[in-house]
This record gives sequence, structure tokens and C-alpha cells, in this order.
Amino acid sequence: MSLRLIPYLVMDGNAKEAIHFYEKALGAQVLFAQSFGEMPENPEFPIPADAKDRVSHATLKVGETELMLSDTFPGQPSQSGTQVTICITTNDAEKAKQMFEALTDGGQVTMPLQETFFSPAYGNLIDKFGVNFQVFTEGQHK
Repeated sequence: MSLRLIPYLVMDGNAKEAIHFYEKALGAQVLFAQSFGEMPENPEFPIPADAKDRVSHATLKVGETELMLSDTFPGQPSQSGTQVTICITTNDAEKAKQMFEALTDGGQVTMPLQETFFSPAYGNLIDKFGVNFQVFTEGQHK
């Protein structure tokens, strides 16, 4: 089983600018970048035309580490204090479930752990100390 903690920056529409900035300032290399417009369409959550260029997810390599970032989902408020989250990344869905459940003790689930188009088990929570976590499982999904 692999397990990594990765800083995740949530931007308010300027993630592309941040990516270019970190490429120059930190020598970052873009490993992956996808806009909201490039995601599979979901009729329950249509993407406004003016938001399709926003970054839905990007992974940068900075030295020996990774940095993830995205823009807020269209219509989702951006708040100071929630801009940086910790992304717990594992390749073991059972371990992801255990960690997610343990971190919810005294905390608040903001997105239940569930299968998504990009992960077999993904969810968000705020622990009892006010720390924002994303739990992301790498691997095959249906």
C-alpha cells in the first residue's frame, strides 16, 4: 500500500495563473491538468460556459514532491482558510475508508467518500481541528 500527504491549493479562478507562476518560481513541472470543460458532462451539475476554462484538477512536480491545485467549482464560494487542504492519497480503497471514517470523528463530512469518475473512493471532510482533508484513492474505477 502506498500513502502520501499532498498539499492541495484551491484557487478562485486563477489556478492557471498560479500554475504558470509556480513553473517559473519553483521550477514546477505540470504532470496533469484538466479544465472543468474537459471533464465528463454531468446533467445534474452543468458547467456554465464562462467556467469551462477553470482548472478542475492539476498536479505539479516540484523537486521530489507534488503539489495539487484546482479552481473552485463554479458557484462554490472561495474562503480564506480553506484555500489549502491536505490530500491523503493511497492506492488502497479499504485504507482510504478507514482513514476517512477515523478523521470524521468530531469533524464534518463535506463530501461523502464515494466512487467518482476519477477515483474508486474520494471524499472531503473537515476534522475536529478545522483542518480540511481530501481522501483520494488512486486506481481503477468503474
